[in-house]
Amino acid sequence: MRYGLHVVHFGPCADPRTLVSLAADAEAAGWDGFFLWDHLLVRWPADVADPWIALAAIAARTTRLRIGTMVTPLARRRPWKVARETVTLDHLSGGRLTLGVGLGTHPEEFEDFGEPAGLKRRAAMLDEALAVLAGLWSGAPFTHEGAHYRVEAARFTPTPVQQPRIPVWVAGKWPNRAPFRRAARWDGVYPLGQGMDFNEKLTPAQIREIVAYIMAHREDDAPFDVAHEGATQGGGAAQDRDRVAPYAEAGATWWLEDINPWRFGWRGAGDWPPDTLKAMRDRVAAGPPRV
Repeated sequence: MRYGLHVVHFGPCADPRTLVSLAADAEAAGWDGFFLWDHLLVRWPADVADPWIALAAIAARTTRLRIGTMVTPLARRRPWKVARETVTLDHLSGGRLTLGVGLGTHPEEFEDFGEPAGLKRRAAMLDEALAVLAGLWSGAPFTHEGAHYRVEAARFTPTPVQQPRIPVWVAGKWPNRAPFRRAARWDGVYPLGQGMDFNEKLTPAQIREIVAYIMAHREDDAPFDVAHEGATQGGGAAQDRDRVAPYAEAGATWWLEDINPWRFGWRGAGDWPPDTLKAMRDRVAAGPPRV
């Protein structure tokens, strides 16, 4: 199992210098990955950073961490623009990018900007955008004529450092099956609980069920990642290892540590408590709960 951090990009973390320093601290403390949310805005008044610009700065500051968004709603992005951005970031990081994708959970990020809000339409756009990304990443002349996107004999170079492509992890709320069939066609899955803020964490038994379902729908035996988000106390305590081990045994390949502000006293509105950012830094510095 590998160990990453799942980090917000709003409030005090809207300062990209804060995110860069957190990522540098994470690399020094032995974490394997650093993944940012991808939102245009949040449901309460708060500053919000652009995650892609922050990730570029993080890529330039670190040498080992796997980085990426967790997750990007592709239906509100032009896939050819994402293709350019992801390949550039893959080169800047030396092949350390993972692209997390999903439908998007905040309808206001679509409706308020004139974008399509229906889940069924966004799902169709996500599948089509992924096909466009893969075609443009190939470096070969690529043509696509779909319901939502059109590409005419475009050839994008350079190709990604990572081959055959930049890894794509697909998010989905279990037990909805469609996102997990989609994930089976790509390189990994980020399963979520059904809680509005995803605080309803999945159990090891559910992870085992998800792994079995995806493997039944896989068409090849290429490596496949299963990323579970959870929370531990830090410091290498035995209870942390006991918390993580059942997920590793169930088939999770990544533990994504939730270091977000509500773990440390924030209530979801207004300013963060003064010690919240320090508590986040302390958890990062304590290192991953390796088993």
